[in-house]
Amino acid sequence: MDKNTQLDTVSGTVEEIVYSNPANDYTVFQFSVNGELMTAVGEIPMLLEGETVVLKGNWSYHKEFGKQFAFVAYEKHLPSEVDGILQYLSSRAVKGVGPVTALKIVNKYGLDTFTVIENHPEWLADIPGITMKKAAAISESFRAQADYRNVMMFFKDYTTTQDITRIYKALGVEAIDIVQENPYILCNGDYGISFETADKIASSMGHSPTSEHRILSGLEYVLSYNAGTNGHTCLPQDKLISAASQLMNIDISIVSDSVYRFLSEGKLARFVTDGADMIMSIETDDRERFVAEKLKEMVGGVHGFNAVDISSMIEEVEAYMGVSYASLQRVALFRALENGVSILTGGPGTGKTTVVRAMLTLFNGIGMKVVLCAPTGRAAKRLSESTGTEAKTIHRMLEMERRGGNEVVFNRNSRNPLDENVVIADEASMIDLPLMSAMLRAMRRGTRLILIGDSDQLPSVGAGNVLSDLISSGVISTVCLKEIFRQSGESLIISNAHRINSGFNPLLNVTNNDFFFVGREDERLIPSTIASLITQRLPKTYGDSIRGQIQVISPSRKGTGGVEQLNIELQAHLNPPGKFKREKAAHGTTFREGDKVMQNANNYELRWEKDGIEGIGIFNGDIGVIERIDLNEEKMLISFDDRRVEYPFDNLEELELAYA
Repeated sequence: MDKNTQLDTVSGTVEEIVYSNPANDYTVFQFSVNGELMTAVGEIPMLLEGETVVLKGNWSYHKEFGKQFAFVAYEKHLPSEVDGILQYLSSRAVKGVGPVTALKIVNKYGLDTFTVIENHPEWLADIPGITMKKAAAISESFRAQADYRNVMMFFKDYTTTQDITRIYKALGVEAIDIVQENPYILCNGDYGISFETADKIASSMGHSPTSEHRILSGLEYVLSYNAGTNGHTCLPQDKLISAASQLMNIDISIVSDSVYRFLSEGKLARFVTDGADMIMSIETDDRERFVAEKLKEMVGGVHGFNAVDISSMIEEVEAYMGVSYASLQRVALFRALENGVSILTGGPGTGKTTVVRAMLTLFNGIGMKVVLCAPTGRAAKRLSESTGTEAKTIHRMLEMERRGGNEVVFNRNSRNPLDENVVIADEASMIDLPLMSAMLRAMRRGTRLILIGDSDQLPSVGAGNVLSDLISSGVISTVCLKEIFRQSGESLIISNAHRINSGFNPLLNVTNNDFFFVGREDERLIPSTIASLITQRLPKTYGDSIRGQIQVISPSRKGTGGVEQLNIELQAHLNPPGKFKREKAAHGTTFREGDKVMQNANNYELRWEKDGIEGIGIFNGDIGVIERIDLNEEKMLISFDDRRVEYPFDNLEELELAYA
């Protein structure tokens, strides 16, 4: 639309939402103006029938749909007439209120309905079918809608509905005041807001482009971006200054002067390595220093056993378990008993699990309390299955919860340490710096820490290359298992993994083992080939139960053989629509009961239940199955391994299909 075109203003009541795209908020709806029904098109988030809208735009004519009002700006208001109030509540805008309940409430309180719901919820309990508990829930939902509406209207010209939702969840009703004081707070947390968007908000509010808030946030944003994207805990000073200068489009000398000032004020940290000045955030610096000092204290801070006693204990375990440990496995057991901190690494099939089982028997035999843990739910489940002992995620072990905004709290910490005096952490290459710091803070003096991992695996997604750095430091006792045992050696998967690590090509021409190669020159044939493998060929060889254990992995998201297309194809083959299967469409994906799904972001608020025990937190990479979709309550029941979660529709952007 030409910026010089004069805009018309129309207002009316939303009667019917014809179409809405949650990805970009594009909406087609009918609204009544003085009794006349009209059509409007434009971007407006979370529109509800019964609301009053004030639209600015121009009339246009669509060759198929006729006359319509194309708006570029809007305001939304709660309805003020009885019919509009009833229509609004009947649209399930307020959780716990459907058409029947809405009619009862409006019949009793009329134009005062919203006032009663907001300020006198106990009056709702006078209506048959509404308990005091339900009345309180209705009022809470309505007030939250009002708060959210205010935040939405404030931010609507700056960013997307998804971003605004994250801001509101993190900052609540105070979001407007907080952002007006310092808009750059949005790009330094878990709000999902880019520096560019925060910059746009700040500029519209008249903040100076060279303000201290802006420059410090720009520097922290570059550091944070590299931590989250590349796993870097720091950056060379010259590269940081150059990148921040480009990001903020201000003179490099101003950024350089600011860096020196922030360093002197303790707002950034610097250290020198190999003659280069490296800059990191204060938070990262504090964590690195704490981890180093704590591990140094732990290394020699335990009661050791003499060699004769250790040999005797290992022999007793061998006799009890009916095994004879290889030389390096015995060394690993010695080191675990001798040292406060030890590391055990080795590729697949080298017997790490055998050593862990022996450690459990050894430590339990001398009366020490052991806890097994791993960074992810799936890793913890595998550890439980392989050892026969319960393993927890590190987050669960530390009793993590989220308190207000985006503050993550670990209830197991230096003031409330873990009860166990031996912590065995598997898949340690996946542990990043923040998680290692939190774990060490929860260990009391004299606790042993044993890190298990594969030195050839990729480092953690988050900041820090903890396991690799500890190994290369030479300070932590490390044993690397190299021998492949007979049963593992029979697996071509294991053999090929070691061939690749040794610099050799994998064997692709073996057809009677557990590793085989199926070539397709035409990429378009990949989805159907994989579907055939999963639905027919593999079940025929390994049994029907294998279907639920197969995970398809692709190197790309886009393209015919990419994750997105594979998920569509595999869903059609493995979980097609059914008469009694409920579905929910969100962000271009149709979720269906029985679908395999994956969480794509850390969510510290989702509550789960496992065997009567409750906890919180579903994390990036957790895979589950949709058991039930409740369209009325707007939630799903998802089983993430052995944890069951009531998953609100509001969080569906964090979910994706996981057949591939």
